Amino acid sequence: QVQLVESGGGLVQVGGSLRLSCAASGTIWSVNIMAWYRQPPGNQREFIASITRTGITNYSDSMKGRFTISREKFTKTMYLQIDSLKPEDTAIYYCNAGPNANYMDYWGQGVQVTVSS
Repeated sequence: QVQLVESGGGLVQVGGSLRLSCAASGTIWSVNIMAWYRQPPGNQREFIASITRTGITNYSDSMKGRFTISREKFTKTMYLQIDSLKPEDTAIYYCNAGPNANYMDYWGQGVQVTVSS
């Protein structure tokens, strides 16, 4: 059974930075691909970026620039660096993972990020 636990969220000021973490249980092959999503209040969940076990990344066009996803080879921990935070970044951020791109069925419970001025 794969479990994903996000951490590193909280209340931050506009223009600040933070780094979110996602720790996974289970075998490393169960989380060959890991990804970050976010869900702003009252809106749909949206894709941010994904990363393979070997470090190949894929970013949503709208997230390029201020977001950096990272993961070391053979690890089960993923990170999301967010710079120049904006109020629009306020959302619940979710960790997502699976053995391949067609089976990304594991989700964390999410971590709240609130950006204020």
